Amino acid sequence: MNKKTVIAVIALVVVVALLGAAYFLTRPSGVWGPKEFTLEIVHKDGQTKTLEITANEEFLGEYLEKEGIIEGAEGPYGMYIAKVEGVKAVYEEDGAYWAFYVDGEYASLGVDQTPIENGKVYKLQYEAA
Repeated sequence: MNKKTVIAVIALVVVVALLGAAYFLTRPSGVWGPKEFTLEIVHKDGQTKTLEITANEEFLGEYLEKEGIIEGAEGPYGMYIAKVEGVKAVYEEDGAYWAFYVDGEYASLGVDQTPIENGKVYKLQYEAA
């Protein structure tokens, strides 16, 4: 290898290390211990189910999976919710998906990356294009 190639490889390694460090320092973190929150589930027919929950898990997805409320798979942006309470939404078939909201706002993180916080209202809503 010539000198320019070695310098370029070293620079690339440094950039990747800095980006990795920035991610680990700024990623959302949860707190283990009891937290109380509300979960709203809005089904395809518009019926809403509201649950008042106390959970110890750090992240919402962890709790919802453990309780069998959701099923999903890891996608490029976190967990893709395929089923809520056994009800499937398949975007490829009819443009339907399970939307995730926090305090009425479309969530900026996936359900698996959202820390559970006291007093929050989390909503899973069946939506179709």
